Amino acid sequence: MPSFQTFKDLSVTFKKHPVTDDLIVIKDNAAIAQAVQSLLFTRIGERVFQPNLGSRLLDLLFEPLDSATAALISLEIKKVLTQYEPRISVQTVVAFPDSDENGFQVELSYIIVGRNDEPVAVEFFLESTR
Repeated sequence: MPSFQTFKDLSVTFKKHPVTDDLIVIKDNAAIAQAVQSLLFTRIGERVFQPNLGSRLLDLLFEPLDSATAALISLEIKKVLTQYEPRISVQTVVAFPDSDENGFQVELSYIIVGRNDEPVAVEFFLESTR
């Protein structure tokens, strides 16, 4: 029996396994990364029967491209992940405005609860789509 916890989720692509014809399952880091992305890009009120789940992240992308909005983005990411993703412990979230690319560069670091893995560092770029 493993000494650490294993996490499994269905892939959001809903592709079927070529041999078993079952839906593809993703595990551990990939499952958590998928859940984090899903939480951050779900608007509040978007999920049926879970009206409070989600974030204001997509709305913040239409605010001024400055340090104040970057701070709000960092706070929103940390708040949402702390509240709705119990499998991780957020270490740092830093967002930087990037006026050349018209968006925000985000650096996120978290550790997986119940495992002795190294902290996971994720960098991504947020931009408004019209």
